[in-house]
Amino acid sequence: MSWIQIRVHTHSDLVSQVEDTLMECGSLSVTLKDDADQPILEPELGTTPIWDDTCVIGLFEASRDPDELSAQLNQVFQLKAKTELPRHKIEILEDKDWVREWMDNYHPMQFGSRLWVCPSWRQPPEADAVNLMLDPGLAFGTGTHPTTSLCLKFLDREIEGDELVVDFGCGSGILGIAALLLGAKQMVGTDIDPQALIATRDNANRNGVSETQYDVYLPEDTPATQADVTVANILAGPLEQLAPTIAGLTRAGGKLALSGLLAEQAETISRCYGQWFTMNPPEQEGDWILLTGIKR
Repeated sequence: MSWIQIRVHTHSDLVSQVEDTLMECGSLSVTLKDDADQPILEPELGTTPIWDDTCVIGLFEASRDPDELSAQLNQVFQLKAKTELPRHKIEILEDKDWVREWMDNYHPMQFGSRLWVCPSWRQPPEADAVNLMLDPGLAFGTGTHPTTSLCLKFLDREIEGDELVVDFGCGSGILGIAALLLGAKQMVGTDIDPQALIATRDNANRNGVSETQYDVYLPEDTPATQADVTVANILAGPLEQLAPTIAGLTRAGGKLALSGLLAEQAETISRCYGQWFTMNPPEQEGDWILLTGIKR
């Protein structure tokens, strides 16, 4: 089945009028997309920031006549905004099995010298390596993002065996499960999203991890523990706010890895955690960084 897709390139002050116009003209869905590579990081609670340059995308049934649709959109928008519809393009969008499309393009990846992360529907390229079989499912974390990559390389390098690991903001469980497969003894995972806890359990079971080796909790239920290794791949704001909690979960002499950070955020977060940890220089991959340290 095919669809008609319209892409409207507009400024933030016209986004709501464009959305309303598309919906009023019968759009089945409306999507907003950054149109100028402008990152929006950690918006304040209760706010919904919009990119300065935004592409508003509407999807319509293929039975619509494109010329008539274009004329209707222009007419409705002019009534709403008292100006012409911004630059736009109408195109035919062929239907695809988008899940299959993504699966076909998600390949095994190596992190460090020992660890591979492999999608659960593919054969590991090195049968004798430490292979983490992953189905991201309901939660974030596949290894494709630089912040996850940096954390996985840290674990490949630092896990020696028999450690207790805290995975703070566990998502799909990729970091904690990787640590267990690399030789850690026990993993405690925590996340604000209940679906993340489900995904972590599913991925742990998929990798043959015993239920006695890991526990996952919502933040308010997380028990006091003293980890040998603590990893937290979240965002700068929560990392700063939760610094006393994360520090409190790490034993003296324990290792710390923090990511989800842009390079310009490194100094602030390093200074914050420097209250408890001896911090190392940041490691960088693209625009993203990893901070590591040892608890004093």
